[in-house]
This record gives sequence, structure tokens and C-alpha cells, in this order.
Amino acid sequence: MLKAFRSALAIPELRQRILFTLLVLAAYRLGAFIPTPGVDLDKIQEFLRTTQGGVFGIINLFSGGNFERFSIFALGIMPYITAAIIMQLLVNVIPTLEKLSKEGEEGRRIINQYTRIGGIALGAFQGFFLATAFLGAEGGRFLLPGWAPGPFFWLVVVVTQVAGIALLLWMAERITEYGIGNGTSMIIFAGIVVEWLPQLVRTAGLIRTGEVNLVAFLFFLAFIVLAFAGMAAVQQAERRIPVQYARKVVGRRVYGGQATYIPIKLNAAGVIPIVFAAAILQIPIFLTAPFQDNQVLQAIANFFNPTRFPGLLIEVVLIVFFTYVYTAVQFDPKRIAESLREYGGFIPGIRPGEPTVKFLEHIVSRLTLWGALFLGLVALLPQIIQNLTGVKSIAFSGIGLLIVVGVALDTLRQIESQLMLRNYEGFLSKGRIRGRTR
Repeated sequence: MLKAFRSALAIPELRQRILFTLLVLAAYRLGAFIPTPGVDLDKIQEFLRTTQGGVFGIINLFSGGNFERFSIFALGIMPYITAAIIMQLLVNVIPTLEKLSKEGEEGRRIINQYTRIGGIALGAFQGFFLATAFLGAEGGRFLLPGWAPGPFFWLVVVVTQVAGIALLLWMAERITEYGIGNGTSMIIFAGIVVEWLPQLVRTAGLIRTGEVNLVAFLFFLAFIVLAFAGMAAVQQAERRIPVQYARKVVGRRVYGGQATYIPIKLNAAGVIPIVFAAAILQIPIFLTAPFQDNQVLQAIANFFNPTRFPGLLIEVVLIVFFTYVYTAVQFDPKRIAESLREYGGFIPGIRPGEPTVKFLEHIVSRLTLWGALFLGLVALLPQIIQNLTGVKSIAFSGIGLLIVVGVALDTLRQIESQLMLRNYEGFLSKGRIRGRTR
């Protein structure tokens, strides 16, 4: 593997892509320390350390700790992801958008533009809500001296947060175009991973003071290692459907006759269902969290909080639902069956046409069930292990773990493909990192 990394850095184009990605991520982390004007960071951090501030944990997780610092990236990239969820659903409902999605690259570009506008609009709404209901509450308890709640302060917060979201989207698009990996995923990945080292240092201090049991912590770390290995294995697992192409003779040449396969991944949806579920759960938490004195609203926030059993159960149900929805959007058995028949291909033992469609639907539905259950288990187990070991100073959620594994595998696939294209040895001496099923 070290040889593969040296080879990657030896290729000028690949080295530039890697360095560009690291440079953009470094700029993103730099922006995490630029505070929103007028906000008292010490008071916000003190509030978030209390049990009352626990409902903001999921928001702080996806913003990479930016929310507790209330930086220009306090809302992170989640407003854009929420807008992407809404757009995915609207594409299947509104005929005009559905037609656009089938118009190739130009249609996707227009839909992406709508999604960006929707993400920025949603970020503006969330920024205004935070400025009025959270920062400006109780006469401005979280404001610096000289600042007061009012239209000017609200405008400053909204403009700052909208600018932060727009800058994050620009960074994500630049990484996707000129760097390595998917830009949006890389930003979420960086936000999660960067918080692990301080949390490990904090946990080491708690072990020295006796607040955390050393044996329980070692058991927790062992579970994390096994979870990484299991997630990587499941992310790579796939069912290969054999396909045979009929032999055709044109003049003196023989075409076709070769055998291939259709790869169907066990978890074809990747990390998308977990991200979507987290974004949906953010909505009630975000809307109710500022009203700390309202017991009814706080009960609603606690009900949807994924660190508690009801919220965790809702999260698992949402993950299963989005796994089926996203797989249905990405994998179209009817289109594949038509393509096979057009090029003279068939699945051995299955008649072309409608029988092939039903066969593929049956296979995909069975694989999606196990993939959905796997994703639900991923979301469930870390919370259970944390409760059993008592190690809660490290934010190793199932959401974060799967995002880290998925993004790392996708990035390695891209680097591996570039190495193989240039006849370099890849990361694995036996086998290859399999790519996504399209």
C-alpha cells in the first residue's frame, strides 16, 4: 500500500489532484475558526456542554464542530443535502423535473442548479431562525457586549451563514472537478475525522482521572476496528448476475458470444440513506432546540434525538425507507432488460423482456433488504456499545463511521483506477477495490 501511495505521488496529474483536495480541505478547516460577528463563543460552548444543549449534537457532528464555534460554516453543508433530498423526491413526482433528469448532462446541470438555490434558501431560513430564536433569545444571552437582537444583527447572521454555505458548495464542486473524490462527501468526511483526535485526547485525560474505565475503552476501540472492517467488507460485497451475448456473423467476422455479468452491490445506496435520514432528523431538532424553556417542544426534540431510543428507532426506519427509495432511483431493471435485449444479451435460464425485469427486481429487492438492515444495524450498534461501555466522550456514531468508510473507499477507488490506467500496481496485491454500480 505504501508503494501505491508513492506511485500516486509520482504521477504529476494525480499528485496535483491530491494536493488540491488537501488544500481546499485545509481552507475549509481555516474557515471553521472564523466566527460569526457579534456571537459570544464562550457562552455558546458552555451552553452546549450542558445537558440542555445535547439536542444540537447531530447538527454539530455534521458541521465538523463548526456549530459550537458558531463559525461562518456553522450550518455546514446539511442545508444543501436536505435540498438534494427534496429535489430527489420532486423529480419522481413532478413530470417537468422527471423529463429534465432524462435529458442527459444538461438536464442534470439544471437540476443541480435548482438544488444549489434550494440549499442556499434553506440555509438562509435556518440562519434567520437561529438569529431570532436562539442567539437573540432572552435579550441576547449569546451576544457580545455592544450587540443587541434586532434587524441589523439578524441580517449579519443570515448574510454570514448564506455566504458560508455558498462558499462550501463552491469548495465541494472544485474538489469534485479538480480534486479526488466527491466534494460534498469529502467535506463531511473532513468535518467528522478532524474531531476524533481531540476527543481521543480528552478521553485519555478522563482515563487518567478514573472517569472512564480503561478496559471498557479498549473494548470500545476493538468494536470500532471490527466495525470498520465489517463496513468495508459489506460496502464491497456484490451479487454478479451472469449475462451471455448471442453470437452474430457479419461477413467474415463473428461478433458477440462473450459472457459477462451485471454487478449488483449489497449496499447499492452507499452512505446516502444514512445522510438523508440524519438530515430529516435535523429538522425537528433544529426547529425546537432554541426553545429551551418550552417543555413540550423539548420533549419533541428529545423524541427525535438519535441518541435516545425513540429517535434511534425512527432513524433506522428512515434509513431502511431511503435505502429502498434511492436504490429504486439508481437501479432501473426495465432499462437494463431493454439494453440487454437491444444488444442481444440475455441472462442464462431467463427469457428476455418482462421475465428478465421480474428476475432483476426480485434479486434487487432481496439484496436491498439486507443492505437496508445492514445500514440500520450500523446506526444502532455504536449507540448500544457506547451505553454498555460508558465511553461517551468520543462521537463515534454509526452515521459518522459509515460516511468515513464509504468516502475512504470511494477515494481509494479513484486513486486505484488512475494507477491502473498508468500501469502502476494498485493498493491491493490480490483483487481490486471494486467501483460503484451505475
